[in-house]
Amino acid sequence: MARMTSTEWSTELLDLDAYLRRIAHPRVGPSAENLRSLHAAHVRAIPFENADVILGTHPGVGLDAIQAKLVGRQRGGYCYEHALLFAAALERLGFEVERRMARVQPHRSGPRTHMVLLVRVDGQEFQADVGFGAGVLYPMPLKDGVVVDQAGWEHQLTSDGELWTLSKRTADGWVPLHASSAEPQRLIDYEVAHHYVATHPHSPFSTKLVVMRLSDGVSRRLVGDELTTEYADGRTESRQVSRNELGTVLADLDVILTDEELAQLGNQR
Repeated sequence: MARMTSTEWSTELLDLDAYLRRIAHPRVGPSAENLRSLHAAHVRAIPFENADVILGTHPGVGLDAIQAKLVGRQRGGYCYEHALLFAAALERLGFEVERRMARVQPHRSGPRTHMVLLVRVDGQEFQADVGFGAGVLYPMPLKDGVVVDQAGWEHQLTSDGELWTLSKRTADGWVPLHASSAEPQRLIDYEVAHHYVATHPHSPFSTKLVVMRLSDGVSRRLVGDELTTEYADGRTESRQVSRNELGTVLADLDVILTDEELAQLGNQR
């Protein structure tokens, strides 16, 4: 299959300077070191969240809509929004990028609904994964058995032919997170997957508010009305979030909604 051109992905629509201001990162050239820095800056700056799905106002996964939301409105999004935006920025900066699809929880009956990127730079290949629930801070070198510390949690890539599985080390050993193949994708593939993720009653993102943030040694996630904070040393704290404090908690997770949006979310809880 021929590799898609940047025109196919509308990368020319990206306001690169505005995006770089959003993630507080200078304009840089393509290098492995700069890929790592850009990846971390993106994850730290832009939250993982599905508020528009719950509100029924999601604008879709076209780059113009993604840019208006994540850059212009200073909002977050889920994997397609994060990865399509990051891919466009990387290409505009001179990186070679392939857009791919991954199967979530491949050891179970997980769906093929996650988006990752293959990035080539400095004669190396990396898996970039800025939209996996804010769980991956740095790109993973595409090498069988490689282990990378992701903000305090070890992650590993293993290969079975052209199938690459990302796993996370837990107290019970390595747990597979997703598996991706070398088959290139087209925008319609992500539009179809987005439709499932945003509307199917069995999708984990269509019925509950989900917000996730990652910083060094700390992972926070709000799912429905439960806020869970995990620490790299193994500690976990959970509590219920009341309707009255929802706006404050979301703001602390860098998701700023209007009073009308907060009221609508509160009514759906």
